[in-house]
Amino acid sequence: MVTYRTSMQIIADLLTATQDSGMEGIRTTSLLTKANLSHSRLGKFLENLTGAELVNRIEFDGKHTFVITPKGRQYLESYRRFSSIAESFGLEL
Repeated sequence: MVTYRTSMQIIADLLTATQDSGMEGIRTTSLLTKANLSHSRLGKFLENLTGAELVNRIEFDGKHTFVITPKGRQYLESYRRFSSIAESFGLEL
């Protein structure tokens, strides 16, 4: 049986990949690979993440780099805590 990720899980994956890249940020292609998303789906998620100020998009030389914001770090930490609590009760997010 195939299990699909929820939007919250995808957002957590994107924020984790962005956080792991450090202050240099992560480019679109690397983010596509690490989050395992198509370009069109990634675009929609990044639009939401930048709109919510969870990540910043930096454009340099025609290329986009994404850096997690302090608000994004806080969101990711809260998601991880909530996910851990939910799992302890046998719930899946």
